[in-house]
Amino acid sequence: MIGLVLAAGAGRRLRPYTDTLPKALVSVDGETTILDISLRNLAAAGLTDVVVVVGYAASAVEARQADLERRYGVRLTLVHNDKAEEWNNAYSLWLARRHFARGALLVNGDTVHPVSVEHTLLAQRGPGILLAVDNVKKLAEEEMKTTFDADGRLTRITKLMDPDEAFGEYIGATLIEAHAAEGLADALEATWRRDPHLYYEDGYQEYAERGGEVRAATIGDVPWVEVDNHEDLARAREIACRY
Repeated sequence: MIGLVLAAGAGRRLRPYTDTLPKALVSVDGETTILDISLRNLAAAGLTDVVVVVGYAASAVEARQADLERRYGVRLTLVHNDKAEEWNNAYSLWLARRHFARGALLVNGDTVHPVSVEHTLLAQRGPGILLAVDNVKKLAEEEMKTTFDADGRLTRITKLMDPDEAFGEYIGATLIEAHAAEGLADALEATWRRDPHLYYEDGYQEYAERGGEVRAATIGDVPWVEVDNHEDLARAREIACRY
């Protein structure tokens, strides 16, 4: 199993920090970036072979690759998304399909969370796709919300859901088992070909609707944040120093 980080996004709402850097390289604790935390967590969970999907300002990641490998004891493979500024991340994840065929623990390159999330996912391995879900946080309109049936299988994952109907928020971390990889790759391809502006979570929805097993691993009451804007960045800087 590998680690997998999606770090192709431009992060326009974080300008001027992202004028020349991808969102994943924005600092959240001194010289520590979001990508630093992602790699540190994956390495601590025993995943030292890590694929990073890059796109916007990819050269900034390339320039730091050797230092990141040395610092965290990982081996990085960069996958380039040349449509990162045009298309959404369903395509980004699909580009890594050859790599997640080995099984992968995926983390978004804009999410700051403690390593307990990785440990929770690895401790509950089994389903084809296992989503890290926060069912404690009060939800609003922007969050990626989820619902599950009585058997615990995913029924919906979307931002376009009444928060009161949701079970919890998907926090941007997934365990993909090798046996689910081919079916997921097919679902992702169908998703981005239908509309290249769709999220990879729409690919999860497609996979579930085709009969694939997608379940939740609840993360408990832990401090985490998806960094989309300056308010989120302030929150990330508040909590990252605790890890």
